Amino acid sequence: MSKRLDINNSGGTYPVLIEHGLRFRIEEEIRRVCPDATTIFLLADEKAAAHHLDDVMSSFSAAPHVILIPQGESSKSFDELERVLTELLEHGADRKSVVAALGGGVTGDLAGFAAAVLLRGVSFVQIPTTLLAHDSSVGGKTGINHQAGKNLIGSFYAPNAVLYDPAMLATLPEREWRSGFAEVIKHSLISRAGLLEWLYAHVQDPSDLQEDALEELLYRSIQVKADIVQEDEFEAGVRAYLNFGHTLGHAVEAEAGYGGWTHGEAVALGMLAAMHLSRMKLEADVPLEKVEQLLKSHGFQTSLPRSFNHEKLLKRMMHDKKTEGGNLRFVLLKELGEPELVPVDPEMVERAMKEVTADD
Repeated sequence: MSKRLDINNSGGTYPVLIEHGLRFRIEEEIRRVCPDATTIFLLADEKAAAHHLDDVMSSFSAAPHVILIPQGESSKSFDELERVLTELLEHGADRKSVVAALGGGVTGDLAGFAAAVLLRGVSFVQIPTTLLAHDSSVGGKTGINHQAGKNLIGSFYAPNAVLYDPAMLATLPEREWRSGFAEVIKHSLISRAGLLEWLYAHVQDPSDLQEDALEELLYRSIQVKADIVQEDEFEAGVRAYLNFGHTLGHAVEAEAGYGGWTHGEAVALGMLAAMHLSRMKLEADVPLEKVEQLLKSHGFQTSLPRSFNHEKLLKRMMHDKKTEGGNLRFVLLKELGEPELVPVDPEMVERAMKEVTADD
């Protein structure tokens, strides 16, 4: 069984293919969307490469040049970007080259940004190997981190295709699976597509997601994001709703030191704080306790350790991309499936952080 979505953007349309076994047809699919490709470069996360590179390479008639990317957020840096660009140029990249990213969100973000700036833009294909990348691989956001915050340097640069073989998710450690599942839950809370109800009915444990069910989960969750990014490609309006849970989440990630908390772990906590804020600011009737229980049942930490300094977290949130004129803005829920971007004063944010901070 396979599924396909076609994402419309200002440059045209690109496909998202979801199919078990797709990794054995990577060259065929790349050349289908990039028929004039001269050379193909494969940027591969070191851990993903250990599990999947041989299968992917077997699909090529002539082996592409491979650039290995160290695992972790630290790879989304100026130094790593320069190293990748230098290697691409030294190995003959031209305007018709294709940069393909094999790995999770870090590799996709770095490879996409490299493709965007190399020779003012070359073709780019995403080959996600993590559940988290079902969110990051779609929509065209690329970039690297800065010491001031996450994803502050980057561009909108849509891929030519997203080639998703769910079979590759079988090698994910439990913690990485959980990190990606947080973004699935996020999509279920900001939309009226019935995803939250589907999760409650079908996913009590990752083992519930066998072939057809896993493809269905990916399709449903990606569809939520696709609907939003097609309406607002460059984040001038509703696309900001995809940042639900990310304002505090990014601050926690950065303050813990990238890698201390996974992206999904931090976003899960950020979503709970945002739901507290939704009640405080909007008097919203949101299912906070139900969502907290859902997160707990999937192994998420639902309280912020007291070791985190709230003042430092607030300072980091002031660098968030949604902040305007020095004013904090959060994506909150007017009700389930109805997000809204609203200004929130620091005192209220402090109260929300206290609500999600551990008692001991």
